[in-house]
Amino acid sequence: MKMTSHSSSLKTPQFAFNFFFYSPSPLISTFNQKVCSRNSSLFHSKSSQIHSISHLYKNHNNLYRKYIHNSIKCTAELNTSSSAAVKSEESQSQIPPKLSSIEIREKFLSFYESRSHLRYKSASLIPQDPTILLTIAGMVPFKDIFLGQNEAPKGNRATSSQKCIRTNDIENVGVTKRHHTFFEMLGNFSFGDYFKKDAITWAWQFLTIELQIPRERLAVSVYQDDDEAYSIWKDVIGIPQNRIQKLGEKDNFWVSGPTGPCGPCSEIYYDFQGGIDGAKETEHDPVDLEDDERFIELYNLVFMEYNRSNDGSLSALKSKNIDTGMGLERICQVLQQVDNNYETDLMLPIMQRAAKLANTEYYQATDDVKKSLKVIADHARAVMHLSADGVKASNVGRGYVLRRLLRRLVRHGRMIGIEGAFIQDVLKVSMEMAVSAGFGNVKERESTILMELGREESSFLATLERGEQMLQEIIAEIVKVGSDSGAALMISGDDAFELYDTYGFPLELTEETALENGIQVDIQRFNECMDAQKKRARAAHETIDVTTSEKLSEAVKTAGKTEFIGYDTLYEDRALVKSVLVSGDESSLDQIVEEGQNARIILDKSPFYAEGGGQVGDIGYLQTNSGAMFSVSDVKKIGDSWIHIGEATRGSISLGEEISAQVDPKLRRRTRIHHSATHLLQSALRKVFGAESISQAGSLVDSNRLRFDFNAPRALKKKELREIESIVNEWIYASFDTRVQSMTLDEAVENGAIAMFGEKYSADSVRVISIGNENCVSMELCGGTHVQNTSEIGGFRIISESGIASGVRRIEAVAGEALMEWAASRDLIVTELSDMFRLPADEIVGRVAALVNEAKEASKMVEKLKKEVTLMKSETLSVKVKQICGENGVIKGSVLVSRLDAGADSDALKSAATQWMNKLGESSVVLLASNEKSVESGEEKVVMVATAGKD
Repeated sequence: MKMTSHSSSLKTPQFAFNFFFYSPSPLISTFNQKVCSRNSSLFHSKSSQIHSISHLYKNHNNLYRKYIHNSIKCTAELNTSSSAAVKSEESQSQIPPKLSSIEIREKFLSFYESRSHLRYKSASLIPQDPTILLTIAGMVPFKDIFLGQNEAPKGNRATSSQKCIRTNDIENVGVTKRHHTFFEMLGNFSFGDYFKKDAITWAWQFLTIELQIPRERLAVSVYQDDDEAYSIWKDVIGIPQNRIQKLGEKDNFWVSGPTGPCGPCSEIYYDFQGGIDGAKETEHDPVDLEDDERFIELYNLVFMEYNRSNDGSLSALKSKNIDTGMGLERICQVLQQVDNNYETDLMLPIMQRAAKLANTEYYQATDDVKKSLKVIADHARAVMHLSADGVKASNVGRGYVLRRLLRRLVRHGRMIGIEGAFIQDVLKVSMEMAVSAGFGNVKERESTILMELGREESSFLATLERGEQMLQEIIAEIVKVGSDSGAALMISGDDAFELYDTYGFPLELTEETALENGIQVDIQRFNECMDAQKKRARAAHETIDVTTSEKLSEAVKTAGKTEFIGYDTLYEDRALVKSVLVSGDESSLDQIVEEGQNARIILDKSPFYAEGGGQVGDIGYLQTNSGAMFSVSDVKKIGDSWIHIGEATRGSISLGEEISAQVDPKLRRRTRIHHSATHLLQSALRKVFGAESISQAGSLVDSNRLRFDFNAPRALKKKELREIESIVNEWIYASFDTRVQSMTLDEAVENGAIAMFGEKYSADSVRVISIGNENCVSMELCGGTHVQNTSEIGGFRIISESGIASGVRRIEAVAGEALMEWAASRDLIVTELSDMFRLPADEIVGRVAALVNEAKEASKMVEKLKKEVTLMKSETLSVKVKQICGENGVIKGSVLVSRLDAGADSDALKSAATQWMNKLGESSVVLLASNEKSVESGEEKVVMVATAGKD
């Protein structure tokens, strides 16, 4: 056990925490037997600090609570003890002080905050960028700023601790010391502000001064042609030449894609041997940074200074940026002095809980069991945060990532002996830690996370049981075939992979079960299938494409910000054309759009609403003073620029020309009615179904309808739908006013405003829409357009409710004029039916029900007649029966293969085949076929029925 004696006002309580947490329980017991109280005065002087630190961590693990008292008592003794466990003063100076993950995270953010960086909360794992499946790096939330499509924060500096998910190396989780699917990336960013010297200097100061890592413990790498960075490290920071390694483009040159922003990077490594154990390099003895046992990469500094063109050439960027990243798990391993990332306070409590469920103890477990415990800890954090951010288990996209991780988690639990459902147990530990670390959405969605992931676990356990049954069937078939042919008994690699991939059945269990039955597994083919799947996974969204159409990107930069004035007016008579992009020509920016051409136009100000927050873009037109007309069919937003998409229907519009912009007032009115109705619908849903059970999963608002997707554990009953509808209409008739306010994000959340998961909000100012008088019936963060008073909505009607995914429901509804149109169309249908049946409207339902029953009876009669006809026809098939003879002419069996006339359906064929089977006996095979014609579509399909006797 290594200890430090650095000067710190928190030395005693800090060590107390580290001692009771990082030491295995047997060591704690041993040390507790040796403690005494001769330094009690020191203990009492620090008691308040000790209390605050212990309170901070007491919820993380039962181990904390069990040993904290004895650990604090032993601190004073151990700080002055001459025990053999204490290193010499010289060795102690080479080891950085221990810090918890919460302390490290806060130190990092505070360090850069004190250097004028705006602190950002972690963004969602669901990125705003549709080209990226999941947030895979700390810079993803700032991609639009790096591209110049959005404004940089005040001061052009930012810092964050961003949660990330990567699954391209999922098989290495638990195998290596540092591979994870979920991780936190500490980062500091500069958007055209400071560059290499400050980035390097501050990174060095943070590691060596703030974290007190000895400088001899650090080494760096630079890009082989980056003489500027090399000089800063050598001459300004003072690192010896042998501890600065120049590496090539593969290791130290960051690219966003085939084209776009790029630049050299410099990486800082921690040396586990530096300054001790005889590791004394000279200027002519450079360190080997590829030695993974000795070095770990801590901090990566990307200097984004070039743009790569299509021909591969590099040109200097006008605005040079800094993008850095330091894995929280890695720095925790270093500062907490443990063997791997998993044994830090970020994951150890989860592993210990899982170990207890498996009736073992982590530090005493075998390597295989430890591997599974590591997988459980890593994947538990991943699925928890994915679920907290609104991802649902499915077979595509993000949902598949969650499902795959959860199934691996459950599978590894079974491998170490955990029986039945257990995921909620380990999730509770992970969730408690996440809440302590400041992830508020985990607390808000606690019940939903446990319910949805627990349900997915139960479903998978049933699938796993089916996999076990399938394996037994495969083995039985192999044994039967092998005994008949004498061939080697082997489970094919394809079957083994299907068991693994579809049913979550581990290869190890397949091999073990096969071995018990004297069967081998085709491992080579299994590995081929696995490699093919890995290639597919790596090809899907595992890189950040910091590129866009060069022409569009240039247009956005040239045009600058569009001032949106559409909240107050639908017309602007003096807007300026800032950029013109004619469709089909991507070579350069255009000066003019001619009649008949499709184009995208950016204005300096616009009354058009750009698509966002579920609301579609406005429709309308742009017109010049000379009468030229541009029909706007949609409006999109890129950064702060409004892209007006449409066609020049008359004349031409030129760059720099002054125009008038008119939004279609009727369509805007209908759309805002539906948007306000959507807010009321969500409030009514939460009131009827329970606020904890409902959360928004998406929405669409246009002039014809509204669509609202939400998470719910079950379908809504008809009675509940009518109640929700009634509540919304009551609020409409109450003529509630709509209030628009601007406040900080924290203020909005504190006041009870609902924010949609996955949406990106500014911490400084958000727009809050409140509906109601003194007591609001609805309060949401929203940038859309709304009615001023609920009476404008007119009326509200739910037209459908359905399930679109596991745990996700969808309501479609109409309001206002759209409701009147919907009602009119329904009335027309009723009128036509009434005329057709010559009945009053209130008798139509009864008449239709009677017709349906009559149709069912007629259909049954038709099927019966078909069977009888088919059986009669099949009686003539005796001439087609072929007898199979063995030696000496002995009849071994019979075969009947025949086609019947068109019209016989599958049920009729089955009856005929069964009848012939009974005639021919148990040593027979019958195959009958026909063309079946669909009553609904008139299409024909081939129907075949085969049956065989027991012999």
